[in-house]
Amino acid sequence: MNGAVEFPLDLTELSFRAAGDSLVRRTVLPSGVRIVSEQVPGSRSLTIGYWVAVGSRDEQPGHFGSTHFLEHLLFKGTKQRTALDIAIAFDAVGGEHNAMTAKEYTCYYAKVQDRDLAMAVEVLTDMISSSVLDPAEFETERGVILEELAMADDDPADVANERFFEAVMGRHPLGRPIGGSPDTIRAATRDAVWEHYRANYRPQDLVVTVAGAVDHDVLVAAVTRALLQAGWDLSVPAAPVGRRSGAAAVIEQGRPVTVVHRPLEQANLLLGVPGLVANDDRRVAMNVLTSIFGGGMSSRLFQEVREKRGLAYSVYSFAPGYSDAGLFGMYAGCTPAKAGQVAEIMLAELHRLADHGVTADEMKRASGQLSGASALALEDSDTRMSRLGRSEITMGEFVDLDEALRRLALVTADDVQQLAAEMVSRPFSISAVGALADDAFDGIFPHDPVSMPVN
Repeated sequence: MNGAVEFPLDLTELSFRAAGDSLVRRTVLPSGVRIVSEQVPGSRSLTIGYWVAVGSRDEQPGHFGSTHFLEHLLFKGTKQRTALDIAIAFDAVGGEHNAMTAKEYTCYYAKVQDRDLAMAVEVLTDMISSSVLDPAEFETERGVILEELAMADDDPADVANERFFEAVMGRHPLGRPIGGSPDTIRAATRDAVWEHYRANYRPQDLVVTVAGAVDHDVLVAAVTRALLQAGWDLSVPAAPVGRRSGAAAVIEQGRPVTVVHRPLEQANLLLGVPGLVANDDRRVAMNVLTSIFGGGMSSRLFQEVREKRGLAYSVYSFAPGYSDAGLFGMYAGCTPAKAGQVAEIMLAELHRLADHGVTADEMKRASGQLSGASALALEDSDTRMSRLGRSEITMGEFVDLDEALRRLALVTADDVQQLAAEMVSRPFSISAVGALADDAFDGIFPHDPVSMPVN
C-alpha cells in the first residue's frame, strides 16, 4: 500500500494490502450498508463494531440525551432476546461487549474468538435492528443513566472537561455533554427516543467493521443473513448517508473563565482554544506539537510544571479533532492556591514554543514517541476496528502505519512553530473545579468571570 486509500461511497467493492500484510476489504451493499474488514495474519480473535454516524451533536431540542439513552436501551432486549440472553451470549464464550456514545457517532462492539464471529454478528445485529425499547426497561434505565451522570459529576476531572467544552465551543453542538444532563434525561420520553432510533438506525446508516481473524466473504454473508432475519429490507436501493462536511465551523467562545466551586484538596484545571478539524492536513503536525508540549514525561509541560517546580502530579496536553471543529487543550491537577500560577506557566510555555520554536532533539523524540505508540496500538484488534470505523465515517480514507509514518516524517520544526503561533492567537478559555476564588485567574488574559455554585 502506497499512500492513503480513499473510501468512495459509490464504490461497491474495494480490496488492498496494508502495512504488516493485513488484508483490508470493503463492501457497500445495494441497501447502503457498509462492511469493512481487516484480516490480520496470525490473529485468533477479532473485534467487531456496529456504527452509526449519529452522536450527541446531532440531537435536536426535545431529543437531547436520546443518543446516550438509546445506547443503553439496545442492551435491554429485542423481540427474540432478553437483556440476560444478550449478556449470556458473550459471557458464555469469554467475550466482551459494550458500546460507546461519542459526539459524532455511536458504536456497539464485541471482542470474541474467531469461531464466535457468527454469534457476535447475530446478537449485535439483533440489538441494532430489533430493540423493543420496553417501557418498563426504559424507566429502569433512566435511573441507571442518572446514576451514571451522578458518578461523573462526582469526578472533578469529568466536570472540568464538560465545562471546558462548553467554554471553548460556546453554542456549537460539540459543546454539549455526550451523556445529556440530569434534566434532559428526566425529561426524555420513550416516544422521543423511539423516534430517534427509527430515524437513524437504517441500512444506509449502518457501518460494520471487523479487525482480526476474519474472512470478509463470510462476514458479509453473516451480516446480510442476520439483517434479513431481523426484517430489514435490503432489496431497496439506497446510497450510504453522506459524510459530514469537513469545512471548519465558526466557533464563538462560550466564556473565558468558568470556576466550579467544590470543597476539594486539588483543583482540576483546563486551559485551551479551538483547534483543528479532523481532516486538516496539519493534524500530523498537531500530533507532534502535542507530543513535544505535553505528551510525555520529557514534554515541556511535564518538565516545567512537575519536575522543575513540583506544582502538579498530572499535567499534559491534548488535541481532539471533529468533522468541523477541534480543541487544543492543557490539563493540570494542582493545589487550588497554585491554580493561577500553573495556568500562567502553561500559557507562557505555549507562547515560548510559538516564539522560539522546537529543537531538533524534540522533533526526534516526538517522532519516536508517535511512531512507537502507533505501532504498539495496532497490536490490539480494538484499535484496528476503531481505525476502520473512523476511516469510513469521518475521514473517507484509510491510512495504514506506513503511510502514517511517511506523513510524520514530513513534519518540520517550522510547521510545529507556526501551528503553535496559530493556537496562541486564538481566544483562550479556562475551566476549573475546586476550592477556588472567582479571581483565581485574574490577569492571565482579559475576561469576565463566570462562577458556578457548589452542587
